[in-house]
Amino acid sequence: MAKIYVLGMGPGSKDYILPITTKIIHQCDVLIGGKRNLQYFENLEKEILYIGSNLKEIVEYTKNNKDEKKIAFLLSGDTGFYSMLSYLKKYFSEEDLEVIPGISAYQYLAGRIGQSWQDAYVGSLHGRNFNFIEIVKEYKKVFVLTDQKNSPREIARELIQHDMKDRIMIVGENLSYDDEKITIGKTEDIIKMKDFSMSVVVIKDEMDV
Repeated sequence: MAKIYVLGMGPGSKDYILPITTKIIHQCDVLIGGKRNLQYFENLEKEILYIGSNLKEIVEYTKNNKDEKKIAFLLSGDTGFYSMLSYLKKYFSEEDLEVIPGISAYQYLAGRIGQSWQDAYVGSLHGRNFNFIEIVKEYKKVFVLTDQKNSPREIARELIQHDMKDRIMIVGENLSYDDEKITIGKTEDIIKMKDFSMSVVVIKDEMDV
């Protein structure tokens, strides 16, 4: 039975795509994903489908073509953390899917700052919300993905309002790219800075980086 490949593409740079992932991409007939993930493979002689507001059409196409064509979904970061995998599993069985994980932005940033993260809380404020104030109170180390609404400055403002102005924040922008930037400071430093791009933020209660 033909498999639908679900591939984790890592934090962004082509350098962090796993060799097995690249091998599978070259073997496939159809590549499906966002512009950022497909940019490195647009010169291959493959059928390219970009994901936008067309998810239902993409699923229908995949159902109709999976037996004749090798199809791969190219997903940002790791397939197991807030990826499209959960959506695909609503329409395809586990037997239909072959999942290859990737390096997540959290893993990448933890490595860049020389930190372990087995004791950290890992969550996302990108397009969603949770009570991160209570989480920060409970955990000494918190990793979160941000967006424009839940920005690093907004997180810093919330922490200061809840008497946690001495927390350390590490903000990773454009991780793995040439213009990567990692900013480290207390909440009262971060709130004074200009707006950040979509970032991964680490919140800690001590400076050991």
